[in-house]
Amino acid sequence: MFSLRPKPSEETDPPSWRERLKRGLALTGARLKEATSLLRLRPSIDEALFEELEAQLLSADIGVHATTHLMQALRSAARAKRLEAPAQLEAELRSALTGLLKPLERPMPAALPSPFVILLAGVNGAGKTTTIAKLTRLFQSQGRTVLLAAGDTFRAAAREQLQEWGSRHGVTVIAQQGGDAAAVIFDAVQSARAKGIDVVLADTAGRLPTQQHLMEELRKVKRVIGKADPTAPHETWLVLDANTGQNAVSQVKAFDAAMGLTGLIVTKLDGTAKGGALAAIAREHPVPVRFIGIGEKPDDLRAFEAADFCDALFE
Repeated sequence: MFSLRPKPSEETDPPSWRERLKRGLALTGARLKEATSLLRLRPSIDEALFEELEAQLLSADIGVHATTHLMQALRSAARAKRLEAPAQLEAELRSALTGLLKPLERPMPAALPSPFVILLAGVNGAGKTTTIAKLTRLFQSQGRTVLLAAGDTFRAAAREQLQEWGSRHGVTVIAQQGGDAAAVIFDAVQSARAKGIDVVLADTAGRLPTQQHLMEELRKVKRVIGKADPTAPHETWLVLDANTGQNAVSQVKAFDAAMGLTGLIVTKLDGTAKGGALAAIAREHPVPVRFIGIGEKPDDLRAFEAADFCDALFE
């Protein structure tokens, strides 16, 4: 069965990963801890407490819709279970947030086509190229061969940056001087099929969702890939910088409309207090979160698990 975890011989000890995740989510967790501190200080559960808690959740960048959902869950639990102590709401909040995020946790299919073509998009600065390097390392740890397609033909030095990562990991990079991104990725898919490569990671130019001519280029890339392999791309992932906070929701909506996203990779969670935006995505436009990134090392990119994520936030 295909797995997105390293081989057992390379797997970091689970407690070590949890500790790193906890440290990586410390800034976001600090906002939620302000909310749980409020619960421990108040003498009783009343409407004033709910209003203060709501304000704290909004400050954690969870978003209006997700916060409303969580507050409704807390009020319902308080009534149904006849809770009296505010501290009892902490477990309810943790459970409600985990439940909200759980649908974003979706494993990859057990059987994969060959080559398995993944198209990656995102705005400039989201960490797309670095993420491709980490994914390359991760797939290689599973014994899979990888080919990279340098489809970012707009950004200066993007091709060279990807080629450098390809050289470090010993994988072929299909690239052209300038030219058409769709043609580059088309050539990469054909090359992978001819050489029996397992995975194709296709980079695309960074762009803002408001740049309609560039968003149309993404649609063209998908159409052209389909000419090389009618079933491809098999996955279309958006790389999101967690620092964008609530703007991440609008990015997800725009890129999903243009490309039909099958997954998200949320990067730079270790440098932001806005990780609560995942809750907003879950409530407003749920697309599976395939990975989260909490650092620069290859092993700092891991499959998203809602329970682990929430545990790290509240511990």
